[in-house]
Amino acid sequence: MITRLSTSTFDSAVEDLTDILHGCVHTGASIGFILPFSQADARRFWVTSIRPGLVTGALDLFAAYSGGRICGTVQLIPARMPNQPHRADVAKLLVHPDARRKGLGRALMDALQARATELNRTTLVLDTRSTDPSRILYQNLGFEIAGEIPNYCRNPFDDRLEPTTYMYKHLG
Repeated sequence: MITRLSTSTFDSAVEDLTDILHGCVHTGASIGFILPFSQADARRFWVTSIRPGLVTGALDLFAAYSGGRICGTVQLIPARMPNQPHRADVAKLLVHPDARRKGLGRALMDALQARATELNRTTLVLDTRSTDPSRILYQNLGFEIAGEIPNYCRNPFDDRLEPTTYMYKHLG
């Protein structure tokens, strides 16, 4: 089941979200964090960086439930600039390592795209480390490659830089 979290449902979800982020970073996801990365670091991200966006309406946070727990999440961040009322960013598509390959990423992205359509956002933009498996998922969902920036992000395990691919999708 996919649902959109609100400020009232966020607080009860934060422990699951923390586990997902922590697990994803520790299995090599390039999502802005590097090791060492603690549960406290993951919790701090959700509480200080994401909860305020929910309060102000600056983002939509989706959660995929399985077995009574949140196993995946993604964010839709509508552009705020006056010349971009048609655009939104896709951020932090995360599926807990124990719940992968079950269609949760695709289901989260389907819910995100439906919400973007509700908000009259016709262009979605995202970036992903070029070597991440998520790139294939995004391409299978109809995202196109806009370009690649070499040496854009640091590998979460090693002190080396890797390329990032920017992608976009025009909706309906």
